[in-house]
Amino acid sequence: MSATRVEYVGFTTKGKVREYTLRVKQAAGEFCDFTLSIPNEAFLGHLLRYQDAPDICFLKLQKELAAIEGTMPASCLKVSDADLAEYRTAHAPTPPRRRPRPPIPQ
Repeated sequence: MSATRVEYVGFTTKGKVREYTLRVKQAAGEFCDFTLSIPNEAFLGHLLRYQDAPDICFLKLQKELAAIEGTMPASCLKVSDADLAEYRTAHAPTPPRRRPRPPIPQ
């Protein structure tokens, strides 16, 4: 899809999930809303931080749009455990690099 823009609209809590709404705007001015759901267990089990949820939804939708270029994916998508694991791996903190110690003068 060329010349598209994705905007975060907001979220709602519904039962056992949080639903995040993202809007895809195309160059022609058309738009389509997508709802991505994340189980509350992911937050309560510390698999995902609340502040990271819009980002993981954005990445999931971006991946879906790229996978089926030229058409739109389903308007309701679920963030899976595999999506969460992939996100955690990609955003894991890197260990600090240690500088080599200067040689000790003798």
